[in-house]
Amino acid sequence: MASLRTEISEIVTGLAMLGIECLDEALDARPREMLNVAGRHFNQLKDARAAGEQHQLFEDAWENGRAFASSADGLKDRVPERVEWKGNQNPPGYEQIPVDLRVDYVFLISCKYRSNVLYNVSPAHLFDRLLANRRGDGTDWYLEAAPTEYQELYRACRKHFGSGDLPSTLDRLTSTDRLRLKGRFERTWPPDIAGPYRRFCAAVSSASATRWQRALGTDRLAREEMLWRLLRLQAAPYFILGTASAGQPVRFRVGTPWDFRQRYGFRAFEAEPDTSAGQPVVRWWAELMDRTSGTPRRVDGHVEVRWSHGRFSGAPEAKVYLDTSHALTPGYSPLRCVDETSSQLSLL
Repeated sequence: MASLRTEISEIVTGLAMLGIECLDEALDARPREMLNVAGRHFNQLKDARAAGEQHQLFEDAWENGRAFASSADGLKDRVPERVEWKGNQNPPGYEQIPVDLRVDYVFLISCKYRSNVLYNVSPAHLFDRLLANRRGDGTDWYLEAAPTEYQELYRACRKHFGSGDLPSTLDRLTSTDRLRLKGRFERTWPPDIAGPYRRFCAAVSSASATRWQRALGTDRLAREEMLWRLLRLQAAPYFILGTASAGQPVRFRVGTPWDFRQRYGFRAFEAEPDTSAGQPVVRWWAELMDRTSGTPRRVDGHVEVRWSHGRFSGAPEAKVYLDTSHALTPGYSPLRCVDETSSQLSLL
């Protein structure tokens, strides 16, 4: 079920595109052009609006929707016939475009508020299958990547807590055992466990980076396609509307690999372990040449390989972050206002 913050950011962004004068009027009107939004959603939004705790998020989402409505890349002040909210609907297949709203069957919009996360997937899906083929994973990535160091970490934890009620090896832990072990940890690792944990992090980071590099091989196209997938460049363009962590607006058109190739020359894509990060981390970056300016460009990110539900609990996940700002990321173009396109046309 979508969180309240998610509902505010996505539904209000869509409402702002419908030509209604102000946010409170839109919430009262419950326009029929806003599809897949039930009465209970409007009730929750009105209650949250009245409470005032999410005031800035309401304002940011409304301004982003209005910016798209007036943009030369967007609606150009045309009121759309339909704005569809995806909500809690599960995609029928594997979708790589992170769509939250669809406008008039044409414009695809992803709402990202204070987040630079690109993916949250299984490590095998990223490091072995390069985000190209998604299927269920039945193995524990930590046991595959660093079995010795993982078992050493578990033994240190078992010794520290005097957990004679827990099995001697990781592979025999039940879900109940994992919850019991998870509940014994404080926020930081105890001093006698810190050493085994550092060795575990270094081993997972190194093995993950090695697996990734091996799967990529030496083929330049495979590495360029990896970058396209990481940046979520797809066959159809779409839009990102939201705010950055510092609060500034994020309003971009995400191009296609075709657009990318016209603007940038690919040079390299690399990944390496970060053994000083305090958790298993793999750094990734790409080097490009901007054909327009003739200058080199670089885009950076990192992957955190971590437990999905706390220490020793839940399957490990690979959380992929974009460290380069959206404004400097190749393939991401700021929304243009109508005045900009008019000025460009007058120069032709």
